[in-house]
Amino acid sequence: MPDHEPDPEPSHANFPAPAGLRSALARAWDGLLAYLVKFGVVGLIGLVIDVALFNLLRIGVFGDDHWAQSAIGAKTISTSVAIVFNWLGNRYWTFRNHRRKNYLREFGEYVVVSLGGMAIALGCLWISHHWLGYTSLVADNIATNVVGLALGTAFRFVLYRYWVFGHHRADGLSNRDRVEEAQRTLFEEPPTGAGTDAAGGRGGGGPDAAGGPGPAALSPR
Repeated sequence: MPDHEPDPEPSHANFPAPAGLRSALARAWDGLLAYLVKFGVVGLIGLVIDVALFNLLRIGVFGDDHWAQSAIGAKTISTSVAIVFNWLGNRYWTFRNHRRKNYLREFGEYVVVSLGGMAIALGCLWISHHWLGYTSLVADNIATNVVGLALGTAFRFVLYRYWVFGHHRADGLSNRDRVEEAQRTLFEEPPTGAGTDAAGGRGGGGPDAAGGPGPAALSPR
């Protein structure tokens, strides 16, 4: 009696390859993560500009005893400068494939969203500085550049990605490309050989082409 061979151990080939996972990761990267990384790089540089200018104004590098040295004034100026830098970086790098033809309207919407993010940071600063009474430079930075920054960044990214530079915007670069491609497909003439082949196929299906007797051959003489 032949020896019973042990069942083969399950190999990795029996398990489905993680193609679906790779596809999902690729879609996530193209649809969100790539934008998030680039947005983070631009935002990090903008943050350096914002924080540096804010603290320079607060310690009086550009003069003492004026509105720009106050906590609210310094933050307003530093954030405004950072907004312009971030718009340029996001327009020509992060969302360059979706930048808008009407750049003035795009910038206006960008400013609206940025002001919303700035309002969140200023609100955190006002609560900390004026309501809770934490008036030190460290407390101001924690309130505006930690708590306010995190909340404002999340707010801005969502609205930049899905509104200012959204795929649905009619004057967006990617949407214009899709419209042009659809128009080319709609009005493109079919290949000239297609009609000939179709006609040849219809003719080839007749009795004469099949080698059978035609009507003339079957008629009595």
